[in-house]
Amino acid sequence: MGTRSVLITLFDGVQPLDVAGPLDVFSVAARYAGTEDAPPYVVHTASVGGEPVRSAGGLRLVPDFDLAGVEDPDMLLVPGGPGVQHVDDRLVAWLRERAPGVQRVVSVCTGTWLLAEAGLLDGRRATTHWESCDYLAGKHPEVLVEPEPIFVRDGPFYTSAGVTAGIDLAIALVEEDFGRAVAHEIARLLVVFLRRPGNQAQFSTQLSAQVAHSDPLREVQHWATANLAADLSVPALARRAGLSPRQFARAFAEQAGVTPGRYVDLIRLEAAQRMLTDTREGVVRIARRCGYGTPEGMRRAFLRELGVSPTEYRRAPAVHAAL
Repeated sequence: MGTRSVLITLFDGVQPLDVAGPLDVFSVAARYAGTEDAPPYVVHTASVGGEPVRSAGGLRLVPDFDLAGVEDPDMLLVPGGPGVQHVDDRLVAWLRERAPGVQRVVSVCTGTWLLAEAGLLDGRRATTHWESCDYLAGKHPEVLVEPEPIFVRDGPFYTSAGVTAGIDLAIALVEEDFGRAVAHEIARLLVVFLRRPGNQAQFSTQLSAQVAHSDPLREVQHWATANLAADLSVPALARRAGLSPRQFARAFAEQAGVTPGRYVDLIRLEAAQRMLTDTREGVVRIARRCGYGTPEGMRRAFLRELGVSPTEYRRAPAVHAAL
């Protein structure tokens, strides 16, 4: 398997981790794949005019090449950052012209905006940072924006969510190229997960659901999260809040933005995901601790929400490097 060329575009206001995260993954791959004479990846950077850029936060980056003179790489990586809102039109024009000839086109975070602006994602599924999904969908309704996954593949286009999702996606690409064992070694060295599945949600239930503003409902939220194996039915939670079931259900949905039942489903699922990846506990015990009662109940929840069984989920992201 020969060396793959990777080109990362740079521009003023680029997010440094969008560049450095995937670059580190591809560079570290040389320890576990390829040979000294034929490394698995060769990574270069380029900007419009070959000019140095000032990244978000002020870090100065000096590109290897002028975009106008580069050959088509095997993989084109487009990072994001606040600079995408004011990027040079010449970069968008270059992407529009050159990206269709590249085997893999990868975006990190709001780098998806640039691909969309170039018309490359029309009719395709894509994702970006959760905070920017509504904006992207509104500005480019022809793009099928998926706000939940941490990365999405549609043909040769790979788009990812927030900055660390770029690392997840880079590891996934290495796994495609060189297999799970190599990807696992890279994840261990970088002390990251191998690997969060692409369909894993971008943020937790505790972040995505609003925190109720009234004390009784807020306390119910916290108590439910700490007591997953308890009776978390609406009548039981309503009693804890000192409300009738109807009053509780209405107030909870208004303040939390989700129904009580949906909130319980999500916090149980999230806890089970965490236990599967962070512990060696068996599926039976995890199902009991998370309130599913039986492994079959947990299996049905995983298939419904994630499209994989608990066993498949544990195998996909593997375990944390420390284990």
